[in-house]
Amino acid sequence: MNNNTTSTFTQYQIFIIAILAILQFTLILDFMVLSPLGAILMKELSLQPNQFGLVVSAYAFSAGASGLLAAGFADRFDRKKLLLFFYVGFIFGTTLCAIANSYEFLLIARIVTGIFGGVIGSISFAIISDLFKLELRGRVMGFVQMAFSASQILGLPIGLYLANAFGWHSPFWMIVGFSIIVGIAIVVYMQPITEHLKVQNDRNPFEHLWKTLSKSDYLRAFLATILLATGGFMLMPFGSAFSINNLKIDIKDLPMLYLVTGIFTITFGPLSGKLSDKLGKYKVFFIGSIITVIMVLIYTNLGPTPLWLVVVVNVLMFAGITARMISASSLMTAVPQLQDRGAFMSINSSIQQISGGAAAALAGVIVSEGSDGTMQNYPFLGIVVVASMLITIGMMYILNRQIQRKQLNKSQID
Repeated sequence: MNNNTTSTFTQYQIFIIAILAILQFTLILDFMVLSPLGAILMKELSLQPNQFGLVVSAYAFSAGASGLLAAGFADRFDRKKLLLFFYVGFIFGTTLCAIANSYEFLLIARIVTGIFGGVIGSISFAIISDLFKLELRGRVMGFVQMAFSASQILGLPIGLYLANAFGWHSPFWMIVGFSIIVGIAIVVYMQPITEHLKVQNDRNPFEHLWKTLSKSDYLRAFLATILLATGGFMLMPFGSAFSINNLKIDIKDLPMLYLVTGIFTITFGPLSGKLSDKLGKYKVFFIGSIITVIMVLIYTNLGPTPLWLVVVVNVLMFAGITARMISASSLMTAVPQLQDRGAFMSINSSIQQISGGAAAALAGVIVSEGSDGTMQNYPFLGIVVVASMLITIGMMYILNRQIQRKQLNKSQID
C-alpha cells in the first residue's frame, strides 16, 4: 500500500482506520467498564478501595510485563499475525472475567487479560506508523482514539444497563461476543504488514530489545510516557464511586452521565487530530493539558453537585484529556525508526501500563472510604495528578524539540 500526504484516504486505509478504532473500542471498554462497575463490584464482592485499586492495576502491571517480554519479537513477525495472536488471548482473558465469581478469580482474570490486551495497542500504533505518513497521523489517531468516546456513548451505558439488569458479568460477555466479530474481520480483510522485516538486522530478539532500550532518544520518550500515564490512571478507578458517594449522582443516572459526556467528547477526537496536524502536535498537547489541569482541580474539589453541572465539568475535562492523548500519541509515533517501531511501541506501551498500574495502586492508597461511603482525600489526589501533568508539559517540550531536529536533518539529507 502506498503512503501519501493528501487529505484523502484510500478505501483500504479507511478500513484500517475503522478496524483499529473498533479494536481499540473493545480494549478500552474492557478496561473502562471496571470504573462504572466499581460501586457494584465493591458491594457484591465486599472489596475495599485498595483491593479494587489492585483489580484495576493488575491489568496494567501484567500488560506492562508482557509488553517488555514481547518487545524483542515485535519487529520479527508480520504485524497482522502478531495482532491476531494477542487479540485471541485478550478474548480468552475477558471470558475469564465473565465467569469470575470471587475477588481472587477476578484478579487472575484481569492479569490474563492484561498479558494479551496490553500489547495490542502498541501493535496498532506500529501499524499506523507503517502505513501512514507523519503528516496524517494526527487525523488517523483522532479517528482511532474516537474509540475512547465511543466506549462512553455506546459501551458504558449498554454495559451499565446490562449490569443493572443481568448482573456485573454481562458486560464482559458483551465484549467477548463483539470482539469475536472484530477478530474475524481482521482475518478476512487485513493484508499482511511485513515492510519492517526488510530492514531488521538484529541477530536475536534480546539484542533488538536491548538496542531499543539503550538509545538515548528513545529513553527521553519513555520518561515522558511514565509521567503521561499518571493522570488518567489515578482518577479513573474511583470515578463512579466518587460520582455516587461524593457528588450524590444517582447510580441510575450514571449511564446518562457517560452517554452525554461521550456524545460531546466524540467530536473532540477527529478535531484534536486535525488540529494536531495543522497547528502542531505539541501546541495541541499544551492547550489540552492546561484545560485538563483546570478541570481536574475543579472536579476533585466538588461536593454534592447537580447532574447537569457534573456533565459540563466532565465534558470540558474529557476535551482536554482527548487533546492530550491524541497529540501525544501522534508525537510518539515520530520517535522510532522503521526497524524499531514494533519494539519501541511495545516498550512504550509497557512503560505506560506499569506506570498507570502504579498510579492506580497509589490512588488506592491516597483515597479512602469514609464511614458514610464518601471517597476521602480526593482533592489531594487532584493535586498529585495536576503536578504530574505540569511536569509532563516540560518533558513533551523536550521530546518535540528532539523530533523537530530529526525531521530537519532528514529533510536536509533528502
